[in-house]
Amino acid sequence: MPRAVSRFVETGNFNEVLDIQRDILRDYELDMTRYAEGSEKQKIRACFLSIPNQLAKDNHKFQYSVIEKKATRRKYGTSVLWLSDAGVALFCYNVFRLELPLSAYKDDDDFKLYMCDTGLLVSQYEDGTAKDIIMGKAGAQKGAIYENIIAQMLAANGFPLYFYKPTQTLELDFIIRFEDSVVPIEVKSGDNVRSKSLSSILARDKNVTKAIRLSARNVGEENGIISIPLYMAYLIRQDTMQKHLEI
Repeated sequence: MPRAVSRFVETGNFNEVLDIQRDILRDYELDMTRYAEGSEKQKIRACFLSIPNQLAKDNHKFQYSVIEKKATRRKYGTSVLWLSDAGVALFCYNVFRLELPLSAYKDDDDFKLYMCDTGLLVSQYEDGTAKDIIMGKAGAQKGAIYENIIAQMLAANGFPLYFYKPTQTLELDFIIRFEDSVVPIEVKSGDNVRSKSLSSILARDKNVTKAIRLSARNVGEENGIISIPLYMAYLIRQDTMQKHLEI
């Protein structure tokens, strides 16, 4: 959020930034109780508070059982939609076919839920997490946080969010439509930039001719995989990507 960013630029103090972010989170929770009705208030809050735990799992798919044992979509589905409609969370749906239009092949019951603001997501973890990320010490949680950053950037650039997980061993973090093509995106937060899933899809799926890997590597292209540094992910948009990345 702008105030949190301004405070960090002015002071460089993580604790002051964290105080601002957690004030915003408290305001979010107050809005949930103010604008929701009846028992929906607590269900919306429970869904919201579960997002960091949902993304901390090895499988980032949203599971109602994380909120409450044996919980179902029937009980919490409307509450999750409220978070999206309120601009608090971002849906990312699994597509079961890599064909256009992607919206025709999304599974409404299989989705990930990202925070609309990654700074607020990080502030929901324990004190010191933001500093750990900047110092490169975020550990296993780093992958989920980087995914959230990319989800936020893609959504801001007008892309609906989709992912592709046809098997337990193959998953593509994001799928977008660029011009008239299906383009998979893989997010690499660590030093290992092997792209087994992207290479597999490019080799077997005639609808996919190019793919994007976001990592620490510089701009480049090899075997149909376009490499883009993570910090340049904001360029993935219909009106600038071709110009800057020569796709």
